[in-house]
Amino acid sequence: MRFRVLGTLEVRTGDGLSRLGAAKQRTLLAVLLVNVNRPVDVARLVDALWPRGSPRTAPVALRTYVSALRRVLGLAGHSELPRLATVPGGYQMCCAPTDLDLLAFEDFVSQGQQALADGHPALAAERLRRALGLWRGRPFEDVALDAGTRVELIRLEERRIAAEEAWIDTQLALGHHEDLLAELGSLTAAEPMRERLWAQWMLALHRSGRRADALRAYRDLRQHLVRELGIEPSPPLQRLHVQILTGHADIGAPARVAERSAPPAVPRQLPADIASFTGRDTELARLLKLAADRPPALVISSIDGMAGIGKTALAVHAAHRLADRFTDGQLFVDLHGFTKNVSPVRPADALDRMLRCLGVLGEQLPHDLDARAALFRTRLAGKRMLILLDNAATEAQVLPLLPGTASCMVLITSRTRLPGLTDAQPISLNVLPAREALDLFIRTAGARRLADTPLHQIAEIVELCGHLPLAIRVAAARLRARSNWPAAHLADRLRDRRHRLAELTVGGLSVPATIDLSYRHLSSEARRMYGLLGLHPGPDLDLHAAAALTGKSLRYTGNLLDSLVDAHLVQEPVARRYRFHDLLRAHAAAVSSTVDTESERQAALIRLFGYYAATASVVMDMLYPYDSANRPSLGQRTDIPSFADRTQAAAWLDTELTNLLAVAAHGRPRHAMHLSATLRRHLHARAHYRQAHALHHDALRAARATGNLDGELTALCGLGDVHIARRQYRKAMTRFERALEIAEAAGNRAGELSARTGLGSVHQAWSQGAAAEEHFGRALEIARGIGDRTGQLNALRGLGHVNRPMGRHDVSADHFGQALKIARATGNREGELNALWGLGHANWLRGRRGEAATCHKQALDIARATGNRLGELCALIGLAYVHLFQEMYEPATDYYLQILTIALEVGDRNSEFEALYGLGHLYRATGHPDRAITYHQAALEIARDLGQSSDQARALHGLARTHQVLGQQGPARAHWQRALDILTELGLPEAEDLSAADIRAHLAQISTDEPDPLK
Repeated sequence: MRFRVLGTLEVRTGDGLSRLGAAKQRTLLAVLLVNVNRPVDVARLVDALWPRGSPRTAPVALRTYVSALRRVLGLAGHSELPRLATVPGGYQMCCAPTDLDLLAFEDFVSQGQQALADGHPALAAERLRRALGLWRGRPFEDVALDAGTRVELIRLEERRIAAEEAWIDTQLALGHHEDLLAELGSLTAAEPMRERLWAQWMLALHRSGRRADALRAYRDLRQHLVRELGIEPSPPLQRLHVQILTGHADIGAPARVAERSAPPAVPRQLPADIASFTGRDTELARLLKLAADRPPALVISSIDGMAGIGKTALAVHAAHRLADRFTDGQLFVDLHGFTKNVSPVRPADALDRMLRCLGVLGEQLPHDLDARAALFRTRLAGKRMLILLDNAATEAQVLPLLPGTASCMVLITSRTRLPGLTDAQPISLNVLPAREALDLFIRTAGARRLADTPLHQIAEIVELCGHLPLAIRVAAARLRARSNWPAAHLADRLRDRRHRLAELTVGGLSVPATIDLSYRHLSSEARRMYGLLGLHPGPDLDLHAAAALTGKSLRYTGNLLDSLVDAHLVQEPVARRYRFHDLLRAHAAAVSSTVDTESERQAALIRLFGYYAATASVVMDMLYPYDSANRPSLGQRTDIPSFADRTQAAAWLDTELTNLLAVAAHGRPRHAMHLSATLRRHLHARAHYRQAHALHHDALRAARATGNLDGELTALCGLGDVHIARRQYRKAMTRFERALEIAEAAGNRAGELSARTGLGSVHQAWSQGAAAEEHFGRALEIARGIGDRTGQLNALRGLGHVNRPMGRHDVSADHFGQALKIARATGNREGELNALWGLGHANWLRGRRGEAATCHKQALDIARATGNRLGELCALIGLAYVHLFQEMYEPATDYYLQILTIALEVGDRNSEFEALYGLGHLYRATGHPDRAITYHQAALEIARDLGQSSDQARALHGLARTHQVLGQQGPARAHWQRALDILTELGLPEAEDLSAADIRAHLAQISTDEPDPLK
């Protein structure tokens, strides 16, 4: 396969031309081929395919176009070139010169230039003619290209003209001057500023006996340069003019037009490298690779990042590493884009400085910016020069300062992103990784100074500095300067959030002052936005939350946020989600009082808290519509996100959970109580026990502080649920008993229903069947009396669990069946899941094994579809149990391992017990009794920790059976006897897979003559 791009875009195979189809497919291929053998990131491709703004689905659509292109071209799945490869962050077209005319052109040009330099003009002419013969017209002339790609084509055209100039040199060297006259006349008319072409034409005219025409050509060129640029022809061209005048211009080809005047010295303007430079290995390697790859275009890298992130340090360090590759020198200009009390350098002034460094005399400097830029590009043509433009403010400040030759490299640093530099390779710096941050602190403070300092203290200081290089340097410098300060003292000072920024100043280095410079460059509207964001109590926020703070439209708020992101004052880790660096958060909080009054700030917070509470209500109504009557309402709002389905709604809730907890902790009491009542069911279903405890505790404190008994009752029941999930049954009992007191005193039937259901669950966990049955029975009466279908479902489910260990399996199945009917009638997926799980256990005990497995499988499907982690664990436990006792050990092992993984992840120790207990049985059954004992012993310890007597009996039963397999009758008899004592004390004939009758049968088989080693 061969690609042709130097004209219309063509793809040729052995069968002829291939059809590429859609316009975007052709554009995609064109961009990949322009950047051949170089990775092109996804963002660059998206911009090229949708230059007027990309849709939200652009990345997905791009993958589709890439797949289609691979199918059309047959470029997937083989290692030979050409191929279209997926690389980190994007794609890369890999070709050899035989595959792509652009690469073949570059290859022939390089060979021709080398042959010409080696004194072989005939060979050079042949190679250069072959290179130029590949051109069929304007590159990609039939493809719609974006601005960035069109700039690449302009540079490619420059390369073609340079190749043509080199070929003309070969013809002059071979004496073919008369054959060149017509072509050179056309070329100079088309390119009136290219002095090398004029020099070649003058020499060809002179050698052809047309001396007067040669002198006239010089006069025409001089008039044009003076009129358009205000400059004289270059010294080499002036010398050629004198040689023609005196008749001595018949020697060899014309000298290359280069220097106007010899510079006094090769410029070496880089600032000193930083001795303590640390880290940035990935970014440094990328910069070095950019220089090493030497693509056929100017290499530009734009390094951006927040104030103090180390942009200049990296650029200077990289420039020193690269200096020996750029033998014509290095230029450095501080553009003062963000310098206190200094105006940004104008591009014309920057060009003035650089041109003078390149040997251009003051009287030769054009006055016009464009003329200076053109002269700058001319002076650098063919030179290997490294240019470091530090502290840029905007793209407009930088664009005129860019060379036009591929032999140069430009490094640009800026606090803002410069997306207008479409050809630049952007490098956005983040804070340092922990190891590099530690190294920087130690190198700056001095290893001897820190010799007696524990590493964890240094790590804490670095963490308090937010891993920001400037902050780390300042803190280290302060410690180095204060020899009497231990590191712990500095850490103490930095822990105070209110004064942390003030501590990060030493000498001329100041973190707050550096951040403030970026802040001062914002518009007044962006400054207000920045200050309001500093009021947000959570770690991050979305566009809707930011709009609630401002009280403005989403579009208005989004534009302001974009400006803050571009200025690196706010981070956007994912689209339309924003967060602060810790030090910037402190700065934003400090300046918030300067942009709004106290009443305005409080109004902003009320809008924000109201947004979170209202959206949480809408989401919960979508996820749990059957329970909406039991949740409080704040009224409908119109400025909240719209959710296409339950999946989107659940994702919002999971993403915003930390913020919702922060609102409960820092907001008004009514917001804390509202969120506690609203989120209770979701947090329990998703096994977010730690977060639920924090939320309900904040709500309880708020309710008691305001004397709100309804809020206190709801928070108490929420905390009781958490304690049950954590198997903290005594704490749960205390919470539910207090809730019951409040409900009965107030005649709150719904509150009494919730409290009695909780108390029933506690007594059930303690295997106190009679008390549990009484509470669940009363709860069922109340639920039927007030028409609460969800309450009925929960009470029936509780009764089902109570009757199962009492051997009343048909009664248990009937309760679960009634619960299942209610759940399905009301669309209560959580209730359906729990009822199926209970019915599965009841059916197993009734001998209906197939029905049991079906129930558990249906429960698992619902749990995974709704993201119910607790339900997923219960269903997996049921399936594992069924497979274990049907001796289907391989799937049973898989289920138990899934249970253990999830249980450890969510902190559910009861499910952890089930996993360990089941694995113990599996290892015993598959011939690994020693491992079985280990697992059963671990399960027994968990059951004891949780105070679950029936589970202790089950673990003892597992140990007894394993000891029996090992022929250890004494320990087996002792474990079974303890298990039987527990069941007898609880008054239970059975516990899950264990019955008192089975234990008695086992004990009867064991000889009583063997001494008991446990006594």
